[in-house]
Amino acid sequence: MSVMEMSHRGKEFTSIIEKAEADLRTLLSIPEEYAILFLQGGATTQFAAVPLNLCKPGDPVDYLVTGSWGDKAGKEAKKYAKVNVIWSGKSDYYIKIPNFDELEQNPDAKYLHICANETIYGVEFKNYPTPNNKDGILVADMSSNFRSKPVDKNVGPSGVTIVIVRKDLIGCAQEITPIKLDYKTHAENKSLYNTPPCFGIYMCGLVFEDLLEKGGLVEVETRKKKKAELLYDAIDMSNGFFRCPVEKSVRSLMNVPFTLEKSELEAEFIKETAKEKM
Repeated sequence: MSVMEMSHRGKEFTSIIEKAEADLRTLLSIPEEYAILFLQGGATTQFAAVPLNLCKPGDPVDYLVTGSWGDKAGKEAKKYAKVNVIWSGKSDYYIKIPNFDELEQNPDAKYLHICANETIYGVEFKNYPTPNNKDGILVADMSSNFRSKPVDKNVGPSGVTIVIVRKDLIGCAQEITPIKLDYKTHAENKSLYNTPPCFGIYMCGLVFEDLLEKGGLVEVETRKKKKAELLYDAIDMSNGFFRCPVEKSVRSLMNVPFTLEKSELEAEFIKETAKEKM
C-alpha cells in the first residue's frame, strides 16, 4: 500500500513519522527537552505562530533583519508583539550581517529573531547571536539552510514545516491563537491533530535515513562548501564579468546570487543556460 493511501492514524504511518522524528533527532543531536513538530504552512505561517506562542501582546521582541524574509517576519509579528528592529541591511540592499557586539538589543526582549539564510539576497549567518536577556530565546528561521550543517531546504518536497522548540515554552500561547497555530495542539497530538502532509513526511524520513548512512551533517556541510566554492571561485576569477554583491564572509552556501558586468547580457545568459538544461 502506498503511503498516500494510508490512514495517518494507522500503525503503518505512525511508524513512519516516529522513525522520521527519531532520525532527525539523531542527525541534529536534539535533546529530549525539545519537541519536534511536523507542521504545514511554511515559514510564512511561523511568522505569526512564533510571537503567538512565545510572548504576550505588547511583549518586546527583537528582530535582526538581513533580507526580505526577516523583514516580512518582523512586519507580521507586529500584529502580536512589540517588535524592535535592532538592525536592518535594507539600505545597503542586504549584502552583509552586522557585528553582533554592535547590536543594541532590548534586555527585556522575549526573543531575538533571525533568518539564518536569506534565499533572495544570498546572505547566511556563519555563527549566531546570543540574546541579551538571560531568559531570552533565539528564534532562527532555517527554511533554506536547515540540514545543510550541524545545527537544506532539500529535506523533502514542499509542504512540510519542521518546528523544533523547547518543551517548557509550549502551552503559553496567546488567547487569540488559532488552534492550528498553537504548538501545544501539535505536541500533545504528536503532529497528528489533523491529516499531516503524509507523503512529505515520508520523503523527509527517507532523506534523514540516507544522511545518517552517508555520515551525517558534518559530511553534508563539507560537500556544500566544496560546491559553493566552485561557483564563487568562478565568479571571483571572472575579472568582473560575473559579480556577487554579498560580502565574502557571509556568502550563502545554499543560494549564490550574481549578475553580469553588462546587464544587457543577462537575458542572453539565461537563454544559453536553458539550452544546457541548467
